[in-house]
Amino acid sequence: MNSLKIIFAGTPDFAVLAMESLHEANYKIVGVLTQPDRPSGRGLKLNPSPVKVKANQLNIPVYQPSELKSKESYEALAAVDFNVMIVAAYGLIIPQSILDLPSLGCFNIHASLLPRWRGAAPIHRAILMGDEKTGVTIMRLVQKLDAGDMVKKVEVKIDKKDTTEKLTKKLAKLGAHLMTEVINELIEKGTLQSIAQDEASVTYAEKVTKEEAKIDWEDSAIVIARKIHAFNAYPIAQTQYHGKICKIWDAEPIEVIDVEQTVKAGQFIKLDESIYVKCGEGVLLVKELQMPNGKRLHAKDFIAGYRLTLNDSFKS
Repeated sequence: MNSLKIIFAGTPDFAVLAMESLHEANYKIVGVLTQPDRPSGRGLKLNPSPVKVKANQLNIPVYQPSELKSKESYEALAAVDFNVMIVAAYGLIIPQSILDLPSLGCFNIHASLLPRWRGAAPIHRAILMGDEKTGVTIMRLVQKLDAGDMVKKVEVKIDKKDTTEKLTKKLAKLGAHLMTEVINELIEKGTLQSIAQDEASVTYAEKVTKEEAKIDWEDSAIVIARKIHAFNAYPIAQTQYHGKICKIWDAEPIEVIDVEQTVKAGQFIKLDESIYVKCGEGVLLVKELQMPNGKRLHAKDFIAGYRLTLNDSFKS
């Protein structure tokens, strides 16, 4: 099969590597679907998605409908000569009428080991829950959320120091490689084998919220560290310091340290290269922080700049 023509649908950085990989493998991407430009930054200037930026660099036509359910959206895509659709973190619901357009099917790159963590935030949720492994699943796209039959999947170990940012990059690279393998197989065989997901094992990765990013120092150091690692891409894990929001970018738990029982959760118990903070259980070494309108600082610089003392504390 040498007549493969692809519509690629994606929006964030996670999707860019997959599109690049397919382009570099000389597969013909005849069009890109991505979300409309969004206002961002202090001036709320309209900015294109990372996928749009890369598609423009590659001279691939870009379509940016605000939704796909309209007659106009359907007719625009129906007029494009394509026979397979590849989706990676697109962010809009694709109606059945459009899923039916490509003769070879629609395939999605999902950043989890389905059926675990269907939904919007699989990487955040895997880290938050302390999962030991995650991965990428290539599945057939259906109307039900992330419920399509699985074509291929590969797992990776989650390191204790992995953050959402780091893990997203790992999985984006893995997903790009895996999707290219799947397309190679589709070209060679003309079809793909797939297996149904076990509905009894489904978990859902709900979209993360700002409220979830708030640190409760009564939690264990391990749980708080997971939260900081999970919320190191918007929204950022945060606490209160002297009545102001303090973002915490990096930290790790330690299990063995003597702490007097009178010390309250959130209080600083040692200050050196890190800020040692008493938790509901254990101690957290805070390594990188940021105050409002300030720069991200290593703990040592934060201690000096804000003149921390052992009488200080973070507040939930």
